[in-house]
Amino acid sequence: MASLGRGCLVLALGICAYGIGAALYGRRAQLPAWVDSARRSVYCLALVLTVAIAVLELAFLRNDFSFVTVADTSSRSTPEAYRAAAVWASQEGSLLLWAWLLSLWSSLVLFSVRKRLRDITPYAIAILLGFGAFFVSLMVFYADPFSTVHPAYAEGVGLDPLLRFPTMMIHPPILYSGYTLAIIPLAFGMSALLARRLDAEWIRAVRRFAMGSWLFLGVGILLGARWSYSELGWGGYWGWDPVENASLMPWLTGTAFLHSIMIQEKRGMLKVWNASLVLATGTLAITGTFLVRSGILDSIHAFGASTLGVPFVVLIGVLVAGSIYLVVSRRDMLRSEHKLESLVCRESAFMANNLVLVALCFVIFWGTFFPLISEAITGRQASVGPPWFDRYTVPLALVLVALSGIGPVIPWRRASLGAIRRHMLVPLAAALLAAVVLSGFGAAGKPLALAMFCCGAFAVTAVAGEVWRGARARMAMAGEVFPLAVVSLVRRNRRRYGGYTVHVGIAVLLIGVAASSSFEHQNQTSLSPGQTTRVGKYTVSYVRGTAAVLDDPTHTGATLDLGAVLNVSEHGHHVATLRPKRAYYESDEPGQGSVGQLIGGQSVSQISMDRAFTGNLWSAIEPDITAAQLQKVVEVGNRDIPAGHAEELALALAVLARRYLQHPPPAQFNLIVSPLVEWVWLGGLIVLAGTLIAAWPVPLLSRLRALATGRALGDAAGRGLAGAGG
Repeated sequence: MASLGRGCLVLALGICAYGIGAALYGRRAQLPAWVDSARRSVYCLALVLTVAIAVLELAFLRNDFSFVTVADTSSRSTPEAYRAAAVWASQEGSLLLWAWLLSLWSSLVLFSVRKRLRDITPYAIAILLGFGAFFVSLMVFYADPFSTVHPAYAEGVGLDPLLRFPTMMIHPPILYSGYTLAIIPLAFGMSALLARRLDAEWIRAVRRFAMGSWLFLGVGILLGARWSYSELGWGGYWGWDPVENASLMPWLTGTAFLHSIMIQEKRGMLKVWNASLVLATGTLAITGTFLVRSGILDSIHAFGASTLGVPFVVLIGVLVAGSIYLVVSRRDMLRSEHKLESLVCRESAFMANNLVLVALCFVIFWGTFFPLISEAITGRQASVGPPWFDRYTVPLALVLVALSGIGPVIPWRRASLGAIRRHMLVPLAAALLAAVVLSGFGAAGKPLALAMFCCGAFAVTAVAGEVWRGARARMAMAGEVFPLAVVSLVRRNRRRYGGYTVHVGIAVLLIGVAASSSFEHQNQTSLSPGQTTRVGKYTVSYVRGTAAVLDDPTHTGATLDLGAVLNVSEHGHHVATLRPKRAYYESDEPGQGSVGQLIGGQSVSQISMDRAFTGNLWSAIEPDITAAQLQKVVEVGNRDIPAGHAEELALALAVLARRYLQHPPPAQFNLIVSPLVEWVWLGGLIVLAGTLIAAWPVPLLSRLRALATGRALGDAAGRGLAGAGG
């Protein structure tokens, strides 16, 4: 099996080399047959890499520990579902997943443009296969996922317990889909520059792929944040970790690109901006992949130090140099077809929005790489922490939310100040009302958070007003009831109203971030059964300890759970019962004894929450496993029970659990009250819904109807405002 997988990689490298040569030769000699052959080589690459990843997946499912990758990241005790996901838990497996996903998306985009963009496609094929050759080469020469050892290991190390979490099974494929989808617009953007064809057709061909990259990156970021909040035991969802930042940066530039391409499609403007953004987004996607694999910056999400840093630095250098050369050398061809007619128009709002997004990306880039920058200048690494990031990103985020409300209410080209004033009156009143009401509840003490609440209220009300005006116009013109009018309005202009929905989602998400970070209450304390403490407005009582042996309802492979029952009350009234736990896993380290090895691996916090729309009460526990009465059981078991006696070892763990229940030692508790934190995930769901609305294909019949009516109904609100301003 390993030979088959390794053979697939060698064959894939040959396919990439052939495809690149055939595409460039076909373009130079004007031979479409060669270009078609190169395109089919991309399909072949996808097929070969599918076989390769299937071989590796089968090795994990069969516990084939002759594969070094399987032995390093899986074990017989790892539950089957997590063994299947362990393929991308390793450096080697994740590279294979990256190359495989890239081949699939490349096949899809090349199939979709097989009858058009014939002058651009050959270059795009060569660039996509060049990326494929790079990642396959890494596996062939540096990190072979099919490396074997003989004789095979008897047992594997096992999957890191921190990764035994449901969302982490799908988080890497989703995030990698975002990274690899970002390469598609990069390839076509570079190809358009190389072919000197800089109209908007290439943008229309890759717009959905750019949106898909943005969506997958966003979902991947939120899944990672949820994992951090629910699994790591520190109570936060974003810590400005380098790898977290690496996924956020291309998302920000991708957001800017999706906004500015509308200006190029409608007005023929911002061509330089769009070319730069699409190249920057793809390059940042490669940079994010580099940060995970190089080990140059400390991160809980990274694979650690490796030999892959130099190849990635070379690739990133080539991308940066090539991008600068192409944009500068084609600058005359990238001139805008129209000029900005007024500072008070949607184009201006979009340009301001893009400047803020790029500024956010620059701040995050500077803070992320500051340790390397400081080392290069002073010879000493110095890092910046969350307060530094917050100091610069929060004001920019405020401006961003405000612009998400301003953009929808002003038309293209120009508008009168009087018309804008009328449409902004209600959103401004909503923002003022939010300021007054929330100040009465104590928000005035956190001015930046209060400003975010006001900006969010402004943005949501502005979007609601646009929907209301459009629906009323449709009700008057088509005689539909309000709910049906809204549905028809959205169906006839999905990109506009899908975008508006995304704006609402971002506002809701950032309101959740502002509330949960600014008004959080945290208490880290040691408690024994019967003792109480306070966190925020709640009183928390430690009722009793809990323990479970080989009883793992989440199927993560835990051998022992130790926890507590907490009673939460407010002014003497019961609010919730929390049951935080700590899960203990087997260790592969020798010298711990038979019982010690059962619980001597990494322990993982299993948090308990009382969720509510207004906020969460979050709890985690750190039991004292080193307490004397517990250690005595472990020492006796290590001395008297030989390894491999499963029933006797289980009995020893049962004795340990009973001792814990009878005399629980003092435990460390982390208690957090996070207001509106669920709004972070709610906002993410709204963004997802808006993206799906915007990206959903419009049926041909609907397009014909819209064309026949001059798109009068779908664009009623926007055209009315434009007329008022004209």
